Amino acid sequence: MARLDHGGIATVVPSEFTSGFELIVDGTPQSHVDLADPTHLHFEYIVRMGAVIDQLPGGPLTAVHLGAGAMTIPRYVEATRPGSRQQVIELEAPLAALVREHLPLPKGASIRMRIGDARAGVGKLPGALTGACDLVVSDVYSGAQTPAHLTSAEFYRELSSLLGPAGVLLVNVADGPGLAFARRQVATIAHVLPEVALLADTQVLKGRRFGNLVIAASAAPLPTDWLPRMLAAGPHPAKIAQGAEVRAFAQDARIVTDADAVASPKPDASIFLR
Repeated sequence: MARLDHGGIATVVPSEFTSGFELIVDGTPQSHVDLADPTHLHFEYIVRMGAVIDQLPGGPLTAVHLGAGAMTIPRYVEATRPGSRQQVIELEAPLAALVREHLPLPKGASIRMRIGDARAGVGKLPGALTGACDLVVSDVYSGAQTPAHLTSAEFYRELSSLLGPAGVLLVNVADGPGLAFARRQVATIAHVLPEVALLADTQVLKGRRFGNLVIAASAAPLPTDWLPRMLAAGPHPAKIAQGAEVRAFAQDARIVTDADAVASPKPDASIFLR
């Protein structure tokens, strides 16, 4: 157990639903890790991120991850793309220490952990990463909400500057009925990166229940040819929206700026149990 700087409590416990362990923060499951099989992705939205990553060109990746959790995706990248170079930025030093103690990273993995605010940390990354990343993942929660300053066009421009010509940005967004927050996030990201796709459970994408939506974005056409069939097959059936469907989803939604950014809605913990 670790007491976090913001006053919350983090624990690592055996998973009740599958093999492996879960990182619990303030009573909400944040990450699942299977040390015996890092390719085992349990949470639905993480499965969808993994599906997009699998579409990227073969070989090692250069990646930046904002929000460490138990480092599920960095472990997945290391397992599926040996030799990848990865930077992880995590706000909470006690959480990082807890994960290192109970869920150690694979020996020899090139995964550099940096402690600090995600946005400030991006500005401190090595200059060689600018324009060189194949993958940037933004999955940051503080007290179960994404902080406002990590939702704006200015922030996404900073992330886009890290991407190589065909690099992909993945953003986890949690929202509920009406999807007002998610629509603004899609509009904002599309304002920065022209190629955008949405991956989510159909009921979530229709705004019928609270859940996670994965936004994938790039300056180049996204490598999504095989995704619709893969996502429909499971293990967590989902839909991918692209092109006109994404434009309709974000229609009339205002772009988020630093001046009017707000934190994401508080997620329902039950979304992690589906």
